[in-house]
Amino acid sequence: MKGNFFDVRKDFLMRRYNILRMVVMAMLVAVGVVISPLLRVEGMCPMAHLINITAAVLLGPLDAFIVAVLIGVIRMAAMGIPPLALTGAVFGATLSGILYKASKGKIWAAVLGEIIGTGIIGAIVSYPVMTYICGREGLTWLFYVPSFICGTLIGGSIALVLLYRLQSIGVLKRMQTKLREEARIWKKKPETV
Repeated sequence: MKGNFFDVRKDFLMRRYNILRMVVMAMLVAVGVVISPLLRVEGMCPMAHLINITAAVLLGPLDAFIVAVLIGVIRMAAMGIPPLALTGAVFGATLSGILYKASKGKIWAAVLGEIIGTGIIGAIVSYPVMTYICGREGLTWLFYVPSFICGTLIGGSIALVLLYRLQSIGVLKRMQTKLREEARIWKKKPETV
């Protein structure tokens, strides 16, 4: 075995999270926090879905999940948004990335993942969170489904147009390639004896 567990883990993290990837993630988080109040009503935040899908297509499911969590936590802390900021984002961002990869790069699959992940799964998970943790009364299991689906359809449509446009002019593939290539730059220097 080459090195101990911590050396192997550190090497993995250095390869995965290079400067370019972290900058793109930070920019998506910043943009997500700034544009999230646009068109926002409780249970519906279309701009967050635009960011989730874009993160999933550019970075993959794990990094899209991280971006969604960071945006949700910042929105909850700075803007007083209820936990819907998390339940309405993390499932869609993750499923969006998973379906995008499973479909071998189909943008419509990323949008579908966001709609199913947020519009259905996230909406249903929001019920116990808002009822038992936040103390809201009079909610049902499907209470948030209509607004979450509307929000994902609006944000997903915007993301679909944006990403298809980037794909048609060749920019999307170059961005994805650059993010993948940068991950290979970090290599451990051979130790000299």
